[in-house]
Amino acid sequence: VQLQAYGGGLVQAGDSLRLACAASGRTFRNDAWAWFRQATGKERECVGHISWSGKITYETDSVKGRFTISRDNAKNTVYLQMNSLKPEDTAVYYCAAATRRAGWGTSSESDYEFWGQGTLVTVSS
Repeated sequence: VQLQAYGGGLVQAGDSLRLACAASGRTFRNDAWAWFRQATGKERECVGHISWSGKITYETDSVKGRFTISRDNAKNTVYLQMNSLKPEDTAVYYCAAATRRAGWGTSSESDYEFWGQGTLVTVSS
């Protein structure tokens, strides 16, 4: 099983990026996905998660209204649309999948068994 995250890059403040995380090796249509991020020198934090049914919870207040999580079960892929990016959004972004939570996501890293390799997002001011 492999999760491949991509779409990161260097952008200016106010720009948009869309991250994607494609899974291979098994289907995650009945499972929860999450996006986490880790800035240099800081702990990894949960940006938000999406349940098997599409219910989305954003765990980081600063992204509410700017970031959107979505999923495409047919493509076995989860997305993170990031708008109005700020320098403080600079981080490595990770996707994760939880298969033992009956399809419901949480903000806890330990609930996610599968992780992508991370993709770097750098926002310049």
